[in-house]
Amino acid sequence: MGEIGGELFQMTAVFALIVVALAFYATEKLSFELTSLAVICALLLLFHFAPVPGPGGLNRMGPERILSGFANPALITVLALLVIGDGLSRTGALGQGAWLLLRAMRGHAAASIGLALVAVLAVSAFLNNIPVVVIFIPIMQALAEKLGQGAGRYMMPLSFAAILGGMTTLIGSSTNLLVSGMLLELGERPFGFFDFTVPGLVLALSGLAYVMFIAPRLLPDREAPLGTLPVSGRQFVAQIRVVEDSKLVGAESNLGVFPGLPDITVLMIQRGERTVMPPFEDIALAADDIVVVAATRRTLTDTLKNDSRLLHPEIPEPPTEPDREDEQRWTTGGQTLAEVMVPPGSPMVGRTLERIGFRYRHHCIVLGIERRSRMLRRRITEIALEAGDVLLIQGRNDDVLALRGNRDVLLMEWSAAVLPELHYAKRAGVIFLCVVGAAATGALPIVVAAATGAAAMVLSGALSMREAVRAIDFQIILTIAAALALGAAMQETGGADFLADMLLGTLQGASPTVILSAFFLLVGGLANIISTKATAVLFTPIAIGIAHGLALPVEAFAVAVVFAANCSFASPIGYQTNLLVMVPGHYRFIDFVKAGAPLLIIIWIAFTLFAPWYYGL
Repeated sequence: MGEIGGELFQMTAVFALIVVALAFYATEKLSFELTSLAVICALLLLFHFAPVPGPGGLNRMGPERILSGFANPALITVLALLVIGDGLSRTGALGQGAWLLLRAMRGHAAASIGLALVAVLAVSAFLNNIPVVVIFIPIMQALAEKLGQGAGRYMMPLSFAAILGGMTTLIGSSTNLLVSGMLLELGERPFGFFDFTVPGLVLALSGLAYVMFIAPRLLPDREAPLGTLPVSGRQFVAQIRVVEDSKLVGAESNLGVFPGLPDITVLMIQRGERTVMPPFEDIALAADDIVVVAATRRTLTDTLKNDSRLLHPEIPEPPTEPDREDEQRWTTGGQTLAEVMVPPGSPMVGRTLERIGFRYRHHCIVLGIERRSRMLRRRITEIALEAGDVLLIQGRNDDVLALRGNRDVLLMEWSAAVLPELHYAKRAGVIFLCVVGAAATGALPIVVAAATGAAAMVLSGALSMREAVRAIDFQIILTIAAALALGAAMQETGGADFLADMLLGTLQGASPTVILSAFFLLVGGLANIISTKATAVLFTPIAIGIAHGLALPVEAFAVAVVFAANCSFASPIGYQTNLLVMVPGHYRFIDFVKAGAPLLIIIWIAFTLFAPWYYGL
């Protein structure tokens, strides 16, 4: 290995800054964004007053080098993929595909859970893990309920399956893209789309066997904490209007149940002036019938996805002619579902929705009413509201958020959820497949394919420009930019070569297999303490130094960084999907250690046995 370049002072200062930054990342005393911004500013100041001389007296760590991470192709690719993933999520394309996949296993909850985990692993190979996990959380909760078990048995396996799937292709995880970007920046050959798919699949399938059959036995089956609102079983009274071209026209009752309305209890049918009460014998639904039903929010949401007209009750228009744009605010644009409560003292108490004109005053339509004391058998437009009633509303996101601080209702902000725009699902799916196809075949560079796909999501209408901007995570931007700047500083000051020499000195005389295995375990352990992205970027230069010192292919050690940095199983702070499943799984920190540490060991052993043979070490 060549001599360690750079000045001792700069290298020591960079190491000190890395230690301080990692401490703040791990303890979260400051937000990730503030810590990353502070790191960038510290590097700018350090190398302004203590430059690293280069050819012609130029500073090799000038501002343009430190800030180059903001224009790094890997970062641009990650952000573009976030936009594409948000488009798939908002249009319901991903959710529809998930439910269609599981319909084949209807009635077999245990087999469906296994199939769901396999599906998550497969989809995560090509899509950001966060929207995948968000979509599958309610699916896994429903399957666990069918098995009579708590969601805690399967929430963590869901996150682990997504992480394992992300190991198999270049775009499976932002970590993979960052390592590839660092290789290019440091003068090495970057990864191709499927370069590490074979070893990735070996590790992923080894881990998946543990995730499916052993991890659920190690996880707790806790009840929801006190104070948690059990929203899944709450029944809202709503009314469905049977329109002329609806599939419900002609639907007949079977023992009081309408097959066309699954998981919905029909309370009464209003046909003109006639009211039909249960058991609904010898009656078929006809156009213009008003069907008063009781169902959970999830069921009503699914009904609304299939036909947005069904749950919009008709009420008289206000005395003044409504503006055309206002009239369409609950039928066009991105729609959000939320719940609001009627507080004591509200002017709405004792009045009906017809008299209140709620949709015209607040531009939000009331889909259902929930009253804990009893089940109501009346059209919701004729129900006099009481204090404590919960209304399920639909409207544009801005209109829903405008209800904050409103004296008429109390907005339950935790309940807000975007309603997928299913009519854009096909075009969003086509865009995603084109991006994957172009990148996988090499027809376009990954950054070009991803950026073009993100733009297509907006141009096609699947996402608005505002939604696309919201999909971009500024924590990711600053964290990646700071990590890339630290990686460059380690390389230019000789820090990376210094650490590589230390590791080789510690393992002097050991075989390449032992060195590669020890390096993997070191990176994998740190990935559970600090950000996976920071771990990947900081250790990529070290991996290159070790490979050069041993005169071995860089690819084997770079792949070790990719896989090890993704092994964030033993800590909830290691990866975002682990944090996502903490609340629905009712987990504690120690639960991740119990179930995640064995998985880390399994992946390490599988890598140690397979990678040296595969890369010819």
